[in-house]
Amino acid sequence: MHLVPRLASVVLTLGLSAGLVGCGFHLKGLSPTSIPVAYPHMKLNLPSEAMHVTDSNNNMIPQKNTLEIKLKSYLSGYGIQFDDAKEAYTLHVLDYHYRRQKLSGRVAEVILYLNVTFQIEDAQGRPVTTPRSINGVKSYQYNVASVNVDDNEQDAVISLLIDDVAQQMARQIATNRLPHLQPAPASTPTVTP
Repeated sequence: MHLVPRLASVVLTLGLSAGLVGCGFHLKGLSPTSIPVAYPHMKLNLPSEAMHVTDSNNNMIPQKNTLEIKLKSYLSGYGIQFDDAKEAYTLHVLDYHYRRQKLSGRVAEVILYLNVTFQIEDAQGRPVTTPRSINGVKSYQYNVASVNVDDNEQDAVISLLIDDVAQQMARQIATNRLPHLQPAPASTPTVTP
């Protein structure tokens, strides 16, 4: 009587669920028990270049949305605390390289590159993970006849570029996808007769 409609709804629900899983759909979220955070307390060690970028005339442009601000925001969302705890790990940015390339013509194209190499260090400053590089590329075009369009567009694209790199770094750190350094093999003392 009522069994057939119930069975049909169960089969339909299971079929739709299997179809969603088969196409790669999954809910994105973070619960405290989903992934244990390997680095619950952290400090940042960034080079001064990460606090600004240079324009086409090599003038420093201070950034409101620096890598430091973005990293703290994203990593805090994963449950990592930034404090001076004695067991705090350090996210050490070894290399921060920003480059701007301009291709001129009636319509100019500007390509922005950002390469960041980083590693995690323990409280004593010893590397825990191997260095990892993240590369980001963004480009934009503008009409050369327009005035000040390049500067306005560049600021927005730089902010997006830094944001993309910070998100990639935060995901790799929070999901424990950084390769750990292998401990050096213990040397055995050699005995000479």
